[in-house]
Amino acid sequence: MLKLGLFRKLSISSARRLGLVGFVLAAVTWFWLKPLFQTAQKADHQPLTSPNNFSIDSANQLAFQELTIPYLRNRPYSSSLKELKPLAKTQTYASYLTSYDSDGSKVDGLLTKPEGDQPEKGWPAVVFVHGYIPPTSYKTQEKYLEYVHALANSGLVVFKIDLRGHGNSEGTPSGSYYSAGYVIDTLNAIAALETTDFVDKTKIGLWGHSMAGNIVLRSFAAKPQIPAVVIWAGAGFSYADLKKYGLNDNSYRPPQPSNAPVSDRQRLFSIHGQFDPNNEFWRQVTPVNYLQDLKGAIQLHHAINDPVVNSGYSQDLAEALNKTAIPHELFTYQTGGHNITGDNFTKAMQRTVEFYQKYL
Repeated sequence: MLKLGLFRKLSISSARRLGLVGFVLAAVTWFWLKPLFQTAQKADHQPLTSPNNFSIDSANQLAFQELTIPYLRNRPYSSSLKELKPLAKTQTYASYLTSYDSDGSKVDGLLTKPEGDQPEKGWPAVVFVHGYIPPTSYKTQEKYLEYVHALANSGLVVFKIDLRGHGNSEGTPSGSYYSAGYVIDTLNAIAALETTDFVDKTKIGLWGHSMAGNIVLRSFAAKPQIPAVVIWAGAGFSYADLKKYGLNDNSYRPPQPSNAPVSDRQRLFSIHGQFDPNNEFWRQVTPVNYLQDLKGAIQLHHAINDPVVNSGYSQDLAEALNKTAIPHELFTYQTGGHNITGDNFTKAMQRTVEFYQKYL
């Protein structure tokens, strides 16, 4: 009995010592690991406060980083206009066919120059970005001519670019919302105008219609110093709005299954999932998350009876802009449809011209 009691005492004593050792080891381990857990927790809840705060933690996540505003903001843009081929002349401006290089692809465009004495630093200019038109049926000299005429008549250099894959422009038509190609074409067009001797490089604005609303707002977020942006009947500003309102464009012709844009979009969704406002990647794709950085002004136009793009897109963007110090205006029209035609075209264009005259 004495031996058994002694054994029990020794066992209890040993267990207590082992328990104490385990406790000490656990405490030491927690002392060293606690900062790491805190750092990980903080990073998981870190808000998107800086356009350069682009963290990638896996090889897969590096895919499609070119869609993000930080990437578009930090990469270089370099181009120049090719030969200006005379097309037509009016009393107020001359028009030309020309092209420029956009990341290795020749992009065509229609350019207008005011007649008369050139200002010392050059004329103010607008890069004009078209909306969705089936790429195979797009023609430079057939689309948006009345829009270009109205702007060119006001003393602006207008550069209406044929986005990649449209008309005779090289490259693949990559789509607006889930590709960076059209944004890159737009920013390279600005770079091309900046190299000319007839454009004031500090006064280059943007104009966009329909899907180009997304293109020019993303371009604006990538180049916040653009002084003036005008959007007619735009869509896809927050990406949540695409799900909320949808699009109703009967002219849309999706790429064939063998084309790269389809497989690229599928791969995008397989890696990053569908749009999620709480996902880091998608937060850095969405231009409205960068409104606080914008230095210029923005004007919106939308017809209430637009059958293609719901006017709620523009109204939601205006509400977001109301929370910033950005000079902005929203004009809505009861009639005019997707292209804002008729009497409201005249009103909208007059307001557009006055806006450019104020901010360019």
